[in-house]
Amino acid sequence: MKKNKYQFLPAIICVFALACSSEPKGPETAGTATPAPAPTVAPLSPDEEVAVIETDYGKIRIRFYPDVAPRHVEHFKKLARSGFYDGLAFHRVLPDRIIQGGDPATRYGDRSRWGAGEPGQETVPAEFSTRPFVRGTVGAARKGNDINSATSQFFLCLRENPSWNGQYTVFGEVIQGLNTVQIISNLPSEGPPADKALDKIVMRRVTLEKAGDAAADAAK
Repeated sequence: MKKNKYQFLPAIICVFALACSSEPKGPETAGTATPAPAPTVAPLSPDEEVAVIETDYGKIRIRFYPDVAPRHVEHFKKLARSGFYDGLAFHRVLPDRIIQGGDPATRYGDRSRWGAGEPGQETVPAEFSTRPFVRGTVGAARKGNDINSATSQFFLCLRENPSWNGQYTVFGEVIQGLNTVQIISNLPSEGPPADKALDKIVMRRVTLEKAGDAAADAAK
């Protein structure tokens, strides 16, 4: 069976531990050193752009961290503005732990290719920070041990993963729709090591909107 290429690093059961990959995997065993305090997250201003991911299970809204990962943020925004993510899928799901999506290979029907990415995708160099991987964190997936190989794939966390801190780029957080992330994480999958969803979990649209507009929409 063809194995997924994109991953993060050791931290939960097989969350991206396949051939030529480096996705988070293994039990969460953080080191004993006391981590540096995470940068303070400023209040979200009404004019700040947030991402809106529309799925059949609800909407997911994401705020960005341009202060610590400006290149990843701009790359995601550029792809969203172009419609790149529309119709792609969350192809990897671990119950109550993580979901991963954004692979252009999921646009097509060949499920064996999901997670492999496509040749020639623009890469983004790592932007590590002291922002921790906690519930709601949005991180950039990458290939193998190449820390500078992030492309379009990203993952959303449903629990703390301290062993990924300083190993994968944090570029945002879910500010609305964690219940949707939770539902998606528990959809049927083939289980480890690939953890591929059995059915395509489509991102119908991924757009950008002002945080003030998002708040108004959420209040409806």
